[in-house]
Amino acid sequence: MSTIDWSTHRMQISAVSMAAEVGAVAVPTSANAAQPTPPNANPKSAPDKPAKRWPWRRIVIGVVLAFMILAWLLRNLVLGTPVLTYPVVAGNLRQTVVASGRIITPQRVAIAAQIPGRVIRVAVIEGAQVLQDQLLIELDDADAKTNVAQAAAALAQADARQAGVSQLELGAAEQSLREAEANLRQAASQLARNENLKARGFIGQATLDEAQRNFAVAQSQRGAARLQVLARRDGGSQAELANAAQAQAQAALAQAQVKLAQQRILAPAAGILISRAVEPGDVVQPGQVLMGLASAGKTQIEVQLDEKNLAKLSVGQSALASADAYPNERFAASVAFINPAVDATRGAVVIKLDVPAPPPYLRQDMTVSVDIATAQRNNVLVIPIGAVRGIDGTAPWVLVLRGKRAVRQPIVLGLLGDENAEVLSGLQVGDPVIPASAQVVEGAHVRMRPSAVEADALEGGAVKTNDEAKAADSP
Repeated sequence: MSTIDWSTHRMQISAVSMAAEVGAVAVPTSANAAQPTPPNANPKSAPDKPAKRWPWRRIVIGVVLAFMILAWLLRNLVLGTPVLTYPVVAGNLRQTVVASGRIITPQRVAIAAQIPGRVIRVAVIEGAQVLQDQLLIELDDADAKTNVAQAAAALAQADARQAGVSQLELGAAEQSLREAEANLRQAASQLARNENLKARGFIGQATLDEAQRNFAVAQSQRGAARLQVLARRDGGSQAELANAAQAQAQAALAQAQVKLAQQRILAPAAGILISRAVEPGDVVQPGQVLMGLASAGKTQIEVQLDEKNLAKLSVGQSALASADAYPNERFAASVAFINPAVDATRGAVVIKLDVPAPPPYLRQDMTVSVDIATAQRNNVLVIPIGAVRGIDGTAPWVLVLRGKRAVRQPIVLGLLGDENAEVLSGLQVGDPVIPASAQVVEGAHVRMRPSAVEADALEGGAVKTNDEAKAADSP
């Protein structure tokens, strides 16, 4: 074989070997895929595989993830612990005293029977609106009517007696007086004649004595007749006795009529019948409560407040109230009475509030909640009460975020509301204060939570952060 042919043959063998190697490693043939290598095959006859290597991309990704995890764990150490803060804002602050009480009326009347009797009719039902003097309960009045008739007859007799004394007996007494005076004049004339005859000796002493006796008797009869007349005239004893008997009969009749009237139990005032404990046929006794009446008139709320609020209260303060049964309905009220006495056992004071325009759904003894406005401040610095520390002491203070540190800041408080407090000095508008609930100590390395210091609208002294406002506006 020539040199050229040998070279060509060698190149062909090399090409075939390379093709076989490429085919065995890159793309196996279908024959090789269908025929797996037997376990006892000679390993030298199998093609060589490349060694495994760790990709550099995975190493880079692992390093980045580890760095991010470390940065996340150390973020609070480097940047500071995030805390929710509240900004100091300028707004209006309203101080209120909240209490719970009940609806009352100026008079709550317990209706009872004054005399024993049997009920024959109940004229109204529970919950009815009644007028003054309206019939409520009727008792059996047969005996009372009989007593009235007897008393009327006794009064007629007394009237007749009084008329007889003042007219008939007085006239007869006056006539007797006139007769007695005539007899006295005659006896006096007879005595004078007998004395003259005795002096001249025409009659004896016995005749003169008889004339003197007749004169004395006539005088006595005239005196008695005069007394009879005086006794029967106005102011006399007989007239007074007749008048007394007449008055006694009149009183007996009036008493019988009162007893008759008591058989009909009437409403003492206009109002609403709130309770009823009687039915027809019941036998009632004096003093037994049969009905309860809430008289119509001024509606009031009675509440009991802790005595520590006494200094905040004054007559005339306005309030808003709502019944527990209608929590979405509010109505106006005003403080009308503050009890000067304090209940020592409970440390409470009773106050009453007038309700000038009570809603129709209010009922006696209904439970209501009352917010009494005790003070009002406009355009003042306001912070949440929850951010004030030592509020019960003499030196209140707050933690203010300055830079990256929680700094202790003494403050002077003014008006205290339900949720917010007035700051007189120590803070400025926009200062971020840290709430006491954040468990942050003085000097701690902290950072502001995003969007926490931007205040939303301030209405009535209520402070809202952006986070709270978004949560409230979210569906």
